Amino acid sequence: MLMRLLLLPPRPAGGLPGRSLHLSGLMKGDKCEEPGPDPKSAAPQQPTEEEEALIEFHRSYRDLFQFFCNNTTIHGAIRLVCSQHNRMKTAFWAVLWLCTFGMMYWQFALLFEEYFSYPVSLNINLNSDKLVFPAVTVCTLNPYRYTQIKGELEELDRITAKTLFDLYKYNSFNTLGGHPRGRRGLREALPHPLQLLGDPDSPPAARRARSVASSMRDNNPQVNWKDWKIGFKLCNQNKSDCFYQTYSSGVDAVREWYRFHYINILSRLPDSFTSLEEDKLGNFIFSCRFNQASCSQANYSHFHHPIYGNCYTFNGENNSNLWMSSMPGVNNGLSLTLRTEQNDFIPLLSTVTGARVTVHGQDEPAFMDDGGFNLRPGVETSISMRKEALDRLGGNYGDCTYNGSDVPVKNLYHSKYTQQVCIHSCFQESMVKECGCAYIFYPRPEHVEYCDYKKHDSWGYCYYKLQGAFASDRLGCFTKCLKPCSVTSYKLSAGYSRWPSVTSQDWVFRMLSLQNNYTIKNKRNGVAKLNVFFKELNYKTNSESPSVTMVTLLSNLGSQWSLWFGSSVLSVVEMAELIFDLMVITFLMLLRRFRSRYWSPGRGGRGAQEVASTPASSLPSSVCPQLPSSASSLATPDTSPTLTAPPPAYATLAACPAPSSLAGANSSVFTLEEP
Repeated sequence: MLMRLLLLPPRPAGGLPGRSLHLSGLMKGDKCEEPGPDPKSAAPQQPTEEEEALIEFHRSYRDLFQFFCNNTTIHGAIRLVCSQHNRMKTAFWAVLWLCTFGMMYWQFALLFEEYFSYPVSLNINLNSDKLVFPAVTVCTLNPYRYTQIKGELEELDRITAKTLFDLYKYNSFNTLGGHPRGRRGLREALPHPLQLLGDPDSPPAARRARSVASSMRDNNPQVNWKDWKIGFKLCNQNKSDCFYQTYSSGVDAVREWYRFHYINILSRLPDSFTSLEEDKLGNFIFSCRFNQASCSQANYSHFHHPIYGNCYTFNGENNSNLWMSSMPGVNNGLSLTLRTEQNDFIPLLSTVTGARVTVHGQDEPAFMDDGGFNLRPGVETSISMRKEALDRLGGNYGDCTYNGSDVPVKNLYHSKYTQQVCIHSCFQESMVKECGCAYIFYPRPEHVEYCDYKKHDSWGYCYYKLQGAFASDRLGCFTKCLKPCSVTSYKLSAGYSRWPSVTSQDWVFRMLSLQNNYTIKNKRNGVAKLNVFFKELNYKTNSESPSVTMVTLLSNLGSQWSLWFGSSVLSVVEMAELIFDLMVITFLMLLRRFRSRYWSPGRGGRGAQEVASTPASSLPSSVCPQLPSSASSLATPDTSPTLTAPPPAYATLAACPAPSSLAGANSSVFTLEEP
């Protein structure tokens, strides 16, 4: 059974009989009962079963479902109709059909869950081409005594020598280059003195027993490392909170204490001071060659590191013509001969002999602490490299940044974004925010001073507290600093051999001395050789790609649909049409019930009054027949009734009123007035 929407022409103006625009909700096969033939006005012809309206809908859900099962291309749906006389088979196929639907949509949920988890696939490509040689930075491991602060450093050396003598009875005045003075000879006592601290965890009885045993073996007083620690005291601004920065090793404690005071003295250098003159540091590079060609001053840049001394960067960003490697091997790379004699500029800071080297990109700063390693004197160190590139997917596929613009940390290095750059910048921001000054080993922001306990007396307390928070990621630097989406790294492997050999060392040292006008005092410990080259020109590129794209998702959904129902995209359209028909039929049924309840004659007060106050002649002939002429002759032009309400929306889904009821309605409205 079908419901039709019929579109009829409108009634002409002036109230003349005509055809009106009428929305018929009659179900297919319904007819209005007519009181009898009327020769003057005949009812319009109703649509028959063979006629087809513009829009048709089924009368009930049962008809719709039966039509769907008979005509759909989804497998198994027709079994619900063919087996309707066998209830057991119908129930079986209904349960099977619903279970199949449930399994399919469960698989759909898994596919959508996988898609919105944004998985990635790692693609590994092996490429071979000419490679740009990376930047190589080499440092002397000899911190320099600046002329501007030379007097303060000498005073620090004397105080350190006095501290070592007081704590360990060790005379280091000759080693540190100072002269012994009494306490009155010193200018002033340094804050945060180095102290021996008892271990509170060790019981006094055990400490006395070990002390007696030690005295019996040796008459010299000794400090047992199990009982004592060495450190210095740090307090906050108002001295309400203090702690001891302690170390179990005396060597580590002395170096850290000396380094702490050295930082304060170094921060007093004038702002106009940039770096040292090379001739003040001596000749560090004996020879330099790349691809069998000698280097020039245009191939390297110079800077000074407070701890690692004089540093040279070869093939850096300041190099106008970057070096290219077209062949692998030790003869097609960088070869350096270095002077590694220890000048003992600041022996308490530099306790290692040799040099320090790191390999990095041209647009990246040289982090000597993080990625460097030391070169041994009297040894030829050959470093082979392999280039690797990694391209990550950002956005929903991973936490990475393309240029650092979306990272809430300001880049203080003014270089390419790397995670190390961001982490150091983040720590410096925390120093400025919490301590009110900048740490001297990192670039400082504008209008901020470096930390000095003469100006910021509690910065040491703040710094070591921040170090602990930084190590445990309480500062959030490792969370804020995202990995870069594009990374180029170099995998290094080193080989070592004795250089020069015993048979060749005499003429090698002689030639180096004549060439550089320098006499090598300690031959074996005075030189080192470094080779940096590509092991092979093949480089690996690791790139991420989405594992599940939209095309893959649609393909998987179609595979699941075909697996469970053996249908196609058009079957999905049939399901959408079924859902649409269900919604329309539900809407029409609710509309029919609503109109029959509130607008039908005799069903409600307002609806009945509106229908009763409408003349019978205005009723459309397509719905109900016209009344006999005798009924209409009662009204004359002088006594024509007046409409008390506009024409109502007729309940066309209800049956037509009987003629008697219409006559009764007219008799209750039309009245004759006395002349």
